[in-house]
Amino acid sequence: MVARQAHPLLRNRAVGLSAQAVRRLDEASSAMAGGDLVRAEAALAAALALAPDSTEALRLSAQLQQLRGEHARAVAILRQALAKDPRDALLHIGLGVSLQSRGENEAALSALRRACELAPDFAPAWFNLGRMFQLLGRPAGAITALHRALDLDPEHLAARLLLAAAQASLGAGAQAAANYREVLRREPGHPEAWGGLSALDAERFGADDVARLQQVLQMPQPTPHARIQLGFALARALEDQADYRAAFRALRKANAWRHRQLDWNAARMRVHVDAVLAAFAEPLAGAADATLGGQVVFLMALPHAGARLTGQVLAAHPYVGGVDESAHLQRVVSEESARRGKPLLQWLGLATSADWARLGADYLARIGPVARGRPRVVDAHRLNWRLVGVAMAMLPGARVVHCRRDALETCFACYRELFASGHDFSYDLDDLASYWRDHERLGRHWQRLFPQRLLVHDHEALLAEPDAMVRRLLAFCGLDYDEACVGFQHEPADTHTALRTRQPWSREPAVAARYGAELDRLRLLLGAR
Repeated sequence: MVARQAHPLLRNRAVGLSAQAVRRLDEASSAMAGGDLVRAEAALAAALALAPDSTEALRLSAQLQQLRGEHARAVAILRQALAKDPRDALLHIGLGVSLQSRGENEAALSALRRACELAPDFAPAWFNLGRMFQLLGRPAGAITALHRALDLDPEHLAARLLLAAAQASLGAGAQAAANYREVLRREPGHPEAWGGLSALDAERFGADDVARLQQVLQMPQPTPHARIQLGFALARALEDQADYRAAFRALRKANAWRHRQLDWNAARMRVHVDAVLAAFAEPLAGAADATLGGQVVFLMALPHAGARLTGQVLAAHPYVGGVDESAHLQRVVSEESARRGKPLLQWLGLATSADWARLGADYLARIGPVARGRPRVVDAHRLNWRLVGVAMAMLPGARVVHCRRDALETCFACYRELFASGHDFSYDLDDLASYWRDHERLGRHWQRLFPQRLLVHDHEALLAEPDAMVRRLLAFCGLDYDEACVGFQHEPADTHTALRTRQPWSREPAVAARYGAELDRLRLLLGAR
């Protein structure tokens, strides 16, 4: 087998340096790879003392700062290095990664594009550009960049995995499955590939997949998370074989593994919801302008309760600029709490009408780019349900759509999913049922407080009578009926979420009935019949 040659960009990085300086740089690289940041810092200090103008020493110093979470220092060092050599693509890649870590996304994108211009045959440059596009919720751009990376280096598994994820987000399930399968052909036990494949609704696992997963799970795994990913994938594979008893056993085991990693406290959440109910016994006297925020529609829902389909319906309307899942509302509240030096429930009673108007204006400025100048914008963040009372005070013209689905189907769908982040309540049946009850009682309270501004939107009714339910939803949102919202299929756009996709309605299947008695405990916890 012929050894792969390093790209010219990676060779001769220390040209002109003394042998001693080169040894120090090699020592620093090895130390960082091994996680010994103290040793790496000492080696880099020695290297810079020997070669203060070395851009490679500066690049590695920035990498060290990045590993320490000192992203501002990393950016400053990389800009110092680029002043010495503005055509070094590796420096631009490092700068892009560091800027993204600071939340300077557009500047990061610019740096990574420049790296691709300077080194168009360097796969890591295209990979990082694709990753940046995906982080920005622009999967079409990610797909283009990642294809370039794979054209240059078909063995770049991280690029192939990210390409599959981008394709899946745009509804290209067959292409995504092919890329996940290609990763598994090259690395049969790859947990992320199995996890991605199991998240594709249209993909069907065979008996050979079950056997492979069971075999892989008998082997040592690199991380606990890898074992969890494989466990969830095995549950899905067994489900596809209609072996629901074995699937539930696998699911229970994988959820228990994940639950042990977390520190979720259902009692603490219950106390918090009690406090919210007490604090919002009556609507707050909010901003004086009753029309402020009239363009905003908040979705509140548990995962798998129908918010995704509702977002797709609304996004298909020509007067809706976009659907955003970013935490704009949460950030406005947390920043105000930091400014006041006390948590929300301790200061909301002190806020004046002018305060609420100021916070509302802050929120609208943040979400403005998503609206793209159109009359409506949808905020679909997963934690909106906790802050409806605040949102109504900040934005007296805003509306809330409470998406609801059958409790058993909603909760079991959560239990079947390994979430990328958040939703820590979903890995234990008791915690899950408790969270559902808290969500329901707060949702009912918001409905009582804001009967004209909150619409309960039933997922099963939407599927049974789509035309009537879409008309009702659009009327509540102040939008004229548009048939595109019922039979929609529209082009992807550069929004902040994958909700705007080119595909027909994604109807999440009802699966709880297939599990029969395995879900009796969850039925009991939910009070289901």
